[in-house]
Amino acid sequence: MAIHKLDLGDFDEIDYLLVAIHTTLEDYRLAYLINQKLDINLSKNKDDIQVNSKEGEAKFSRFHHYNSDKTISWNLIQNRNEVFQEKKDSIQNLFSDTTLEVSTKVYLLPEFKKADYFLKIENNIEMIDLSIMKKLLNTIDSISTVYTVDINKIKSKNNLIF
Repeated sequence: MAIHKLDLGDFDEIDYLLVAIHTTLEDYRLAYLINQKLDINLSKNKDDIQVNSKEGEAKFSRFHHYNSDKTISWNLIQNRNEVFQEKKDSIQNLFSDTTLEVSTKVYLLPEFKKADYFLKIENNIEMIDLSIMKKLLNTIDSISTVYTVDINKIKSKNNLIF
């Protein structure tokens, strides 16, 4: 009987760029401004990215554009969100029947807590001039900084699979 061996080394290749964006803008406003600067058409994806953590289930907004001419996929992803949990007060007192709603911040990539959004660019990434793209994004007034994330330093890579 022959033994078949699968080599999964080809699947470990990283075929995307990840750009972190620091801004105070809302997601829809940021997507609009990126569309103007980069001449793409990011639109709200109906399926949010769901991540389960010890705090609870969090949903992160996602804007998507697929350029069929260059076969490049663009995703603007929210990095920070809040999870609300209801807690019952365990101490018996005058307010013992009240429930408290506690909010906890949850991150898509916890190792980059200061980044507000990520721009994930997939397929044919060699066609993109990253330095020009970062300069264009930095011209948006409400963006404080833009930088490329080293993919090898991300511990929670599975959150970027969607």
